[in-house]
Amino acid sequence: MTIFESIVLGIVEGITEFLPISSTAHMILASKMMGLEQNAIHTTFEVAIQLGAVLSVLFLYKDKLFQSLSIWIKIAIAFIPMGMLGFLFHSQIKSLFADSNLIYWMFIVGGVIFILVEWRYKESECTMNTLEKIDYKTALKIGLFQAFALIPGVSRAGASIIGAMLVGVNRKEATEFSFLLAIPTMFAATGLDVVKNHNSMQLDDWSVLAVGFVTAFAVAYLTIKLFLDFISKFSFVSFGVYRIILGLLFLFVIQI
Repeated sequence: MTIFESIVLGIVEGITEFLPISSTAHMILASKMMGLEQNAIHTTFEVAIQLGAVLSVLFLYKDKLFQSLSIWIKIAIAFIPMGMLGFLFHSQIKSLFADSNLIYWMFIVGGVIFILVEWRYKESECTMNTLEKIDYKTALKIGLFQAFALIPGVSRAGASIIGAMLVGVNRKEATEFSFLLAIPTMFAATGLDVVKNHNSMQLDDWSVLAVGFVTAFAVAYLTIKLFLDFISKFSFVSFGVYRIILGLLFLFVIQI
């Protein structure tokens, strides 16, 4: 992989990590379009630069995170389902990412679900309109929804946001909780992949990884700010439509 390709993937990751459109699926598609082989080292790269994007959350929410122990407890509880399944079935889950058709269909299914949820969603009925009002039981429910993101193309952000909205969290807080839930999820995923594959990585791999990591951090920082402004004015329907259109394009028009 070249530095240029690393920057491209860093930009793709930074934009898509916190949007409900599946960052991993977008990086796989971008890699295929650039002719990059989806081997173990490349997969580790894709996971590791996601950590760069997640660090932007720590930077943006540092005051709130380090002033409240209860938020960390809620994040930890919500992480449990995905963490356990990811650890137990790591190899089987990674093998699923080679199935492009599965990713495309999950794009479409996720898009339909977003549109249906927004159709039924009523902001006035949401009782949890701050992060502090999300209790431990609700955090666990959100974590159960996030576990669906182990299926390629589902979107970790999308699954956790949908789950939060369905259990009574308003749109903005559902999104912010999804941001925070990325912290343990991506630290664990990155750590597991790097430990398993660090012996296969060479010096050039690490330098390329560093470039992608920094790019993902910078782009994600800007994306989060713009995304929060967007959802304060609009719903997630446009993301649902985008997912459906993209899935259909890759299934029936663009063959990669």
